[in-house]
Amino acid sequence: MIMEKRNNAVTTYKKAQKDIRVLVKFIKIYCTVHHSQKVRSTFQVKGITGELLKDVSVQLCPDCIRLLIHGAGKRIICPYNPKPRCKKCPTYCYGDGYREKIKEVMRYSGIYLIKRGRLDLTIKYLF
Repeated sequence: MIMEKRNNAVTTYKKAQKDIRVLVKFIKIYCTVHHSQKVRSTFQVKGITGELLKDVSVQLCPDCIRLLIHGAGKRIICPYNPKPRCKKCPTYCYGDGYREKIKEVMRYSGIYLIKRGRLDLTIKYLF
């Protein structure tokens, strides 16, 4: 029983890590195209979110950094296992303004990836 819980926790952590890496890629695409005039910088986050983002070396504008941290935090605390896609989820966990923004980012970046043939990330976006 203990080993089963431990294996489930490791699987959940790895799935969250993978989801957050996809989120980073989508936000990076959006930020690069839409916020090219804004000052961008690298960032560090503490806690579990920081642990999942420790290998991320990306420069984003302050608005996109906030969106990424918010999205990563919400992914970590998602009560569903397995986690449904956000647009199919019965619980809207993103805060005011963030939900609309993440939908915009996902829509733009998903189409961007489809046009450029990135099937690996496109499949994650669609399913």
